[in-house]
Amino acid sequence: MPIMINYGNEMIRISPKDSKKIEYSVNQGRTWNTRYIGSSNVGMFTDLMEAGKEILGTTDKGLFYSTTAGRTWNLRKR
Repeated sequence: MPIMINYGNEMIRISPKDSKKIEYSVNQGRTWNTRYIGSSNVGMFTDLMEAGKEILGTTDKGLFYSTTAGRTWNLRKR
């Protein structure tokens, strides 16, 4: 089951076919588009969480955050 969050007037989820990808929907999930194609630096997503102006993503490479609605991801440093 893909992890999904509501973010503004979009739904954002981890792709059910490729957990390195992030997808979004603007029509309540009827259709989905790829927002982030993945990166070996970020790894495979396991969880998403909305945190104010950020989206947090847990991956097999650590905790990442996005301030661009999931278009780009940065490692959350300790």
